[in-house]
Amino acid sequence: MIFTSLTANYKKGLYLLGITLCLFPFISAPLALLFGFILTQFIGNPFEKISHKLTKILLQFSIVGLGFGMNLTDALQTGKEGFLFTIGSITATLILGVILGKFLRIPRKTGFLISAGTAICGGSAIAALTPIIKARESEISVSLATVFILNSIALFLFPFLGHLFGMSESQFGMWCAIAIHDTSSVVGAAQRFGDTALQVATTVKLQRALWIIPLSLVTSFVFKNKESRISIPYFIFLFVLAMLWNSYFPDFRVLNDTIVLIAKKGLVVTLFLIGAGLTRESLKKAGIRPLLQGILLWLFISVVSLAVIWTTIV
Repeated sequence: MIFTSLTANYKKGLYLLGITLCLFPFISAPLALLFGFILTQFIGNPFEKISHKLTKILLQFSIVGLGFGMNLTDALQTGKEGFLFTIGSITATLILGVILGKFLRIPRKTGFLISAGTAICGGSAIAALTPIIKARESEISVSLATVFILNSIALFLFPFLGHLFGMSESQFGMWCAIAIHDTSSVVGAAQRFGDTALQVATTVKLQRALWIIPLSLVTSFVFKNKESRISIPYFIFLFVLAMLWNSYFPDFRVLNDTIVLIAKKGLVVTLFLIGAGLTRESLKKAGIRPLLQGILLWLFISVVSLAVIWTTIV
C-alpha cells in the first residue's frame, strides 16, 4: 500500500466512491475489476472482512436479475446444445488437472481444487469442495488465488480474441461459459459482446454450475469423507423462475427491463469487489507451480472448446 498515512475513514470513503463510480455507464465490467485492483494496491481493502461475503451475495442477485431479460425457450435450446459439450469438457479438464498436478508435484488437494475450479465455475466450485476434502486454509488460498488471477485476465482477453477471430455472439457466449472460470467474469465478458452472447453464456455457465452437485458426491467418495454436506447452488433455481416470469408475463416488460439494468450494474460492482480482493498477498500465494497448472489447464480448455465451437455453432 502506497498511501499508508491515510486514515481508515478516508480509505473507506475512497473505496465507497469507487463503488459509486461503478454505477455510471462509463465504467464497464473489465474497467471496474481493474479499478478495484489498482485501488487496493494503493490504499488496501478497508472492507476486506465483509467484501468476500458481499461479493457472493451481489453476484447471485445479479445473475437472478439477468434472468428477467431471458426467454425460457431460447435458454432450453441453448442448454440442450451445450449439454454434451459440458460433460465432456468437465471430465477432460478434471482428468488432465489430476495428471498435471502429479507431474508438477503439487499437493493433491491443491491440484484437485484448481482442476475443479477450472472445469466448472471457479471460486464457487472450490468453496463447495473444500469442506468435502477437508482442505487446509493454505490450500484453499493458493487455489483461489490461482483461479482468480487467470479469471481476471480472461475478462480482458476473451472479448479481444472473440472480435479478432470474428466469432458470432452465440459462439462467443458458449466459449465464455466453457473456458472462463467464474460466473462473474463469464457474464462480464459476454455482456461486452451483445445480448445474445450474454444469454448463451449465462445459461450454459449456470448449467455447468449444477455439476458441482455430482462432482461433490464423487469427491466425497474418492476422498472418503461421507459426512460432508453437499453444497447446492440454489440461486440457479431463482434464475429459472425469473426466466419463467419474463417468458409468460410479457406485460411486465418495463419492470423486467428495469430489474435487468439494476442486475447489470450489480455485476459491475461485483467485479470491482473481486478486483479489490486481488491483494499483493493473494497474488504471492498463488506460487509458480500451481499457477503453471492453472495456465496449462486454462489453455487446454480454451483451445479445445474454441475448436469445437468453431465447427459446430454458427
